[in-house]
Amino acid sequence: MNRYPRDLIGYGPNRPDPQWPGGAKIALQIVLNFEEGGENNILHGDAASEAFLSEITGAAPWPGQRHWNMESIYDYGARAGFWRLHQMLSGLPLTVYGVATALARAPEQMRAMQDAGWEIASHGLKWVEHKDMPEEVERAQIAEAIRLHTEVTGAPPRGWYTGRCSMNTVRLVAETGVCDYISDVYDDDLPYWMSLGGRDQLMIPYTLDANDMRFAIQAGHPDGASWERYLTDSFDCLYREGTEGRPAMMSIGLHCRLAGRPGRAEALRRFLAHVRGHDGVWIATRAEIAAHWAKTHPPAQRLRPSQMPRDEFVAAFGGIFEHSAWIAEGAHALELGPAHDTAPGLHNALARIFRSASEDQRLGVLTAHPDLAGKLAAAKRLTNESTAEQASAGLDALSDAERAEFERLNTAYVDKHGFPFIIAVRDHDKAGILSAFRRRIDNDRAAEFAEACKQVERIAELRLMEKLG
Repeated sequence: MNRYPRDLIGYGPNRPDPQWPGGAKIALQIVLNFEEGGENNILHGDAASEAFLSEITGAAPWPGQRHWNMESIYDYGARAGFWRLHQMLSGLPLTVYGVATALARAPEQMRAMQDAGWEIASHGLKWVEHKDMPEEVERAQIAEAIRLHTEVTGAPPRGWYTGRCSMNTVRLVAETGVCDYISDVYDDDLPYWMSLGGRDQLMIPYTLDANDMRFAIQAGHPDGASWERYLTDSFDCLYREGTEGRPAMMSIGLHCRLAGRPGRAEALRRFLAHVRGHDGVWIATRAEIAAHWAKTHPPAQRLRPSQMPRDEFVAAFGGIFEHSAWIAEGAHALELGPAHDTAPGLHNALARIFRSASEDQRLGVLTAHPDLAGKLAAAKRLTNESTAEQASAGLDALSDAERAEFERLNTAYVDKHGFPFIIAVRDHDKAGILSAFRRRIDNDRAAEFAEACKQVERIAELRLMEKLG
């Protein structure tokens, strides 16, 4: 099957109510990345020094060499930055993304995290790039990260974020079945379920925008005030949406060696004071958010047309365009994906086949539709869909005069245009249908052919909405 794996629709325009505890208008989640001691370093068996997320502009790896300045900057995070942030944040629920080897090299800091009641999630075995890592090597590193994390902290991680991940990372972590959630996604303002390896895996999106990493890249913040303003604007937007009935989640990403510097720490302190000035804010760990979401919004089984085999797909949707299974056959051969697992998405795929068909083919679809309140209806020989649709407008309970009028109009319309009168009856009542019938019968054939095709597409849309929700 020609399938497109990316989900570009998500929750769409109507995201679900997360029902945050206490009716909170926003869930605020703060992450502290602890990477110092787990970064690229030949001391750690790596090929070169670290070059990512530091104060050194344009840093490059030094193959086979230690980098004194780079090491010193990372050391600041563990030696000073961590403790400044720990003092500021120890009274708040917080999630640590802990690189397993970094935690193993910092037992005092790890104990302080635990004493503060912080969640320690896994940030992988080492703070290194995974994009070119062979799948079996990455699988082994994930297993070792879980083993070492459990050994060092006393419990396996409940959450996971690699950061510098590969296209295999999320699937490989889900395969372990260890984690309640994975955060290697940035694609939403709410958690969601993803089907991976035959299991439903909760994804809790993270952030690279409300993240102090932007102090270490060219398109970043020049000073603390810029960062503070961005955090405040992000919070205010989401808080306003929450008061309007659309609560969501805000993630903030911190690094000991970045936000732990004095000028940035003060900006963070001012932002937290702004947050404390608002009621209805649920500050939570990612594990707490995961537990709430699993309880309040458990994974729901739903039809996924894009994943259905051809015969099953055609059997399910071959009647959406009346007696025209060839349209479903053509749609199944398109590049379908998660965006086509909704009624609007699948309707677009089916309509594409109908619209690109020849005029004779489209005429065949039109003539496949029954007359309204005609002989087939009287003989109860309509499809189930047509029967329900005509009944919804009261066309199954006509007076003798109304039935005679429909029969007269049907005959005159077909004699003039060569196909039956078609209208999406669920959009109208009986009087509206008769009014449209009398008006449209006078159209020229080309105009009426175009209108009939439009109505056929609308009927298909309504049928899909009923079938898929």
